[in-house]
Amino acid sequence: MTLQWAAVATFLYAEIGLILALCLPFIPPQRWQKIFMFPLWGKIATYWNKAFLTIIVLLIVLFLDAVREVKKYSISHGLEKSSSNNPSAYEHVQMKLFRAQRNLYISGFSLFLWLVLRRLVTLITQLSKELGIKGVLKIQADNNNDAAKKYMEENERLKQALEKTGKGDEQKIDSENKNLVESVEKLKAELMKTSEALSKVQNEAVTMKKQSESLSKEYDRLLNEHTQLQVGKPAVLDRRELLVMIIVKVQLSSIYSPQIQEI
Repeated sequence: MTLQWAAVATFLYAEIGLILALCLPFIPPQRWQKIFMFPLWGKIATYWNKAFLTIIVLLIVLFLDAVREVKKYSISHGLEKSSSNNPSAYEHVQMKLFRAQRNLYISGFSLFLWLVLRRLVTLITQLSKELGIKGVLKIQADNNNDAAKKYMEENERLKQALEKTGKGDEQKIDSENKNLVESVEKLKAELMKTSEALSKVQNEAVTMKKQSESLSKEYDRLLNEHTQLQVGKPAVLDRRELLVMIIVKVQLSSIYSPQIQEI
């Protein structure tokens, strides 16, 4: 086996071992996801697509070369088999055909398993992500169910409490409403009384104001008459009349001035 086919066979054995490891049932996808998230894989991931395509191209070239060798030695095998003159040449061609078929199988299975390995890694990664999302959604659903149960229990408690205290509250509300109605009626009666008293006081104030105006006019008239008669009367009489008028004015002002100020 030449060096290139030995490398291809080693690559095939590595693929088989890796696929068997990925298919082990006791290793969960989350564990593989953690392995794929190592920093080393992060550095390799940037060159992963280029390396994947390069390996596919090499395997396709080797597979086509193995197909060509198989066709070539199949034709030679038929010719040597028809002519039985040189048995060593027939055995040599048969050995070459066996090697070409072996190389064909090695390259073909390497190419197929390389594609399967890529798809298997992709599916494991997607499955681990979906399982992580499923776990998060399950935790959220459990929390929501617990919260809903708590709210339902609190709602039932509130309903029971309202049923117990509903009758007493209704009686209290009725009694408070009756008291409020009675107090409103009392306030209306008091308001009517105060409005009537206010109207009486206003009427009295108006009459007193009119009386004061009439008295002041009468005083002014008397004062004018006094001034007119002052010329023909003696001084002693004038002083007496003036003193009387002053006393009357003081009495009138003392009687009516506080009531006018209140008005």
